[in-house]
Amino acid sequence: MELDVWLLLGAGVVIAAIAAVRMAHRSGLPSLLIFLGLGLLLGEGGVGIQFENAELAQQIGLSALALILAEGGLTTKWSHVRRAVPTALVLATVGVAVSIVAVAVPVHLLLGMDWRMALLLGAILASTDAAAVFSVLRRLPLPARLAGILEAESGFNDAPTVIAVFLLSASGTRMPNLGSAIVEISYELAVGAVVGLFVGPVGAYALRRVALPASGLYPLAVVALTFVAYSGAALAHGSGFLAVYLCALILGNAMLPHRSTTRGFAEGAAWLAQIGLFVILGLLASPSELPRAVIPGLIAGLLLVLVARPLSIMASALVVRLAGIDRLNWREQAFLSWAGLRGAVPIILATIPWALSVPGAKLVFNEVFIIVIVFTLLQGPTLPYVARLLKVTAPDETRDLDVESAPLDELNAELLQMRIPASSHLHGVEIFELRLPRDAQITLIVRDDRTFVPSGTTRLRADDQLLVVTTAASRETVENRLRAVSRKGKLAGWYGERGTE
Repeated sequence: MELDVWLLLGAGVVIAAIAAVRMAHRSGLPSLLIFLGLGLLLGEGGVGIQFENAELAQQIGLSALALILAEGGLTTKWSHVRRAVPTALVLATVGVAVSIVAVAVPVHLLLGMDWRMALLLGAILASTDAAAVFSVLRRLPLPARLAGILEAESGFNDAPTVIAVFLLSASGTRMPNLGSAIVEISYELAVGAVVGLFVGPVGAYALRRVALPASGLYPLAVVALTFVAYSGAALAHGSGFLAVYLCALILGNAMLPHRSTTRGFAEGAAWLAQIGLFVILGLLASPSELPRAVIPGLIAGLLLVLVARPLSIMASALVVRLAGIDRLNWREQAFLSWAGLRGAVPIILATIPWALSVPGAKLVFNEVFIIVIVFTLLQGPTLPYVARLLKVTAPDETRDLDVESAPLDELNAELLQMRIPASSHLHGVEIFELRLPRDAQITLIVRDDRTFVPSGTTRLRADDQLLVVTTAASRETVENRLRAVSRKGKLAGWYGERGTE
C-alpha cells in the first residue's frame, strides 16, 4: 500500500507541475520556480516530508542534468549554432574563469568568506542553466547568431564549472594548486570531447543502418547512446557533461530515422527530469534556515549579475575580437550579460560540497537557493523587454520544416512526413514546380482532415501534411529542396537559397 501512496503522490506532483508549466509560460516565469515551490510545499515546512540526503540529491541532480543537456543537444540545430561555437567556447572557458574570480574577490572582501569558499561560491554560480536558457529561447525572437551563442554557451559551460566545483570541494582545507588544476580541467575536457565526438558519429552510423522493428525504439536508442557517452567519459575520468552534449548534438543533426519523434521523446524526458530534480532540490532546502542566507545571498547575487557576468562577457568579447573570431557590439554584450540565467545547475553544484561535508557548505547551498529564486524572478520575465530595449530582437522568420522519416528496407527508400508552416513559401506552389528528383514522389496529402493522392498540378497549402517517398540516396536532396522552396519560393535557386542551412 505504501508503494501505491508514493506512486499516487508522484503522479499528482507531475500532473500539478505540468499544469503549472502553462501558467509559468503565460507569465514569462521560468517553470523551475514553480517546481522548487512544489518541493518546498512538500518538505518540512509544508506537508512534512523529511529529506536531507545531499549525496542522493547530488547523484540525482547530476543524472538529471545529463539528460537535460542531452535534450539540449538533440534539439539544437547545428546550422543555428555553428558560427557561434567558437564564441561560446570562449564564454565557457575564459568567461567562466573571469566570473569565478569576479565573484570570489568581492565576496571574500565584503562577506569575509575564506578564499576557498569564496572561489567555490564563484564556481557554483559561474554556469548558466541550460534548461532555463532553452525555455527562454523558445519564446524570444533573437537573431540566429545571438541565440546560438546563448544556446551553445549553456551547453558547454556546465563541464568546466562541475570540474572546478569538484576540485575545490575535494581539496580539503587547502587551496588546490593552480597549475595542477588547469592541467586536470584540460585533461577532463579533452577526454570528454574525444568520447562525445566518437560515440556520436558511431551511434549515428549504426542507427542509419539498423532497421529497428518499432519506431519507439529509435528515441530510446538515441538517449541511451548519449548516456553511453556520459558514462564512458566519466569512467575515463573525463567530463561526462561535455561528452553527452557533443554526442547529442551530433545525433540530433544526423540523418536518423524518426528524428521528430526522438526530439519529442527527449523533450518529454527532460521535462520529467526537471520536475523531479527541482522538487527534490526544494525538498532538500530547509525554509527555517533560508532567512539567515538572504542578505549574503542577495549581495553575492548582485555581484554576480552586475559585476561578474558583465566582466566575463567583456573579457570574452575582447578575446574573440583579438582572435578574429567574432565582434560583439555593446548591445549584444549587454543582452548576453542580462541573459545569463541561473537555474537548477547552481543548486545542483551546491550539493557537491555539502555531500562531501565541506565546512560551511550548507550555508552556501542556502545562499545559492536564494540567489536562484530572486534573480530568476528578476531576470526571466524581463528578458523580452531588455531585448527590445537593446534592439537585439529579430523579426519573425519563416519557420523551418520539420521532416520526419522512417526506413523502408525492402525498397532501400525512406518515407518523409512534414507539415507546411503557416508562413511557408510552399503555400501556392504546384507539385511539379518543386522539381524533386525523379526517384522521389509526394504520394499523399492530408488537408482539412481529408486525404488524397495529389497530381503534378496540385497546389500545396499552408498546414498541409505531406508524405514523400524517396530513395535513401536522394533523401538529402529532397529535404534541401523542400527547405529552399519553403524559405524563398519556387525561384529559390535564383536567390542562391539551397536549403542546406
